[in-house]
Formats: sequence, C-alpha cells, structure tokens
Amino acid sequence: MSPTPGAKGRAPHRRSEQARIAVLHAADDLLAERGFAAVTIEGIAARAGVAKQTIYRWWPSKVEVLLDTLIEDSEQALAVPDTGSAVEDARQYLHALASFITGDPAGKVLLALIGEAQHDEQMAGAFRTRYLEPRREAERAMLARGVAAGELSPDLDVDRALDELLGPIFYRALITGGPISRTFTDLVVFQVLG
Repeated sequence: MSPTPGAKGRAPHRRSEQARIAVLHAADDLLAERGFAAVTIEGIAARAGVAKQTIYRWWPSKVEVLLDTLIEDSEQALAVPDTGSAVEDARQYLHALASFITGDPAGKVLLALIGEAQHDEQMAGAFRTRYLEPRREAERAMLARGVAAGELSPDLDVDRALDELLGPIFYRALITGGPISRTFTDLVVFQVLG
C-alpha cells in the first residue's frame, strides 16, 4: 500500500525537525565536553548524524547553532516568573539563573558565548540582538511590574538594578568560580530591592 500524498508531505517535515533538534543537542553536548574552540560544524554534523550541508542550510556558523540552542534552552529553563511580587520574581529568577549557569549544559553555552563575544564583534552583535536584548526586556518588565504595583520605589533605575542583581552571579560564574547558592542570590535580591 502506498502512502497518501498528505502523509508523504509530513514525513520530511518530521525528519527535518528531528534533524534540527539533533543538531542543537549535539552542539550543546560538544560544547559542554570540549569547549567553544573545539566545536566545529563537522563535529556537530557527525554527532547529530546529519550532513554538514544540512547544518549550513539552516545556520551560517557554529555561533548561530549555539545561539539557537541557548535561546531554546533558556525559554524553557529561564522563564521570568510573574508571581505578583517583583521581589519574589527576582528571587526565583536568580535561583533559576544560578542553577542554569552552574548545572545545565546550556549554561555552559551561555558562558562560552559571553566569553567569545569579547573577541568577536560580529558574534557579540548577534548575541546581544538575538539573546540579551529580548531577555533584558523580560527582566525589565519584571521590575517594572513591581514599580507599578508600588512594591518597588518609583525612582528605581530598572537597568541599574538589573545590573546589580545579575552582575554578582555572572562575576562568580566567569571570574571567581565562587559558589552561587540560594543564600547568596537571596542576599543579592535583598540588598538591591530591599
């Protein structure tokens, strides 16, 4: 029995989506295992079980593959909460961020892309546009809700507060390697937002 034309049309889409997901997982795994410099399109293709041409059809570089990996993983693991309290939202968000950076392979992607952005201006632009700016908008909205509700001061400089909330976490992750415990993130929230 031959497949119907409709079924035939769906199968390539499923295969394409399976290949896309395999590529993203392969890139994530390779970065966690080998570091940014050792990740190549050839290595991703081999790990994912796809041809290099398949990857180049969808992504112009390994940076774009890793950005897509980071964006997808962040949407799942780092959603900005909305509990009705900006202070509680900030606490939960910093807990999730610390856990993401220290325990999730996608957190290694984030840290690697931050490092690479220091050396590659074009990559830094893509990273800011595709990942940082949308995330920053969601973070701003989190604090703006607190200002609007009267929970936070109407004079709060939202961007400065975000820098003060997020800066210590990234400093420990990238510079000192110090622990990023729940106690630490709670203290940061208390000091910044009171």
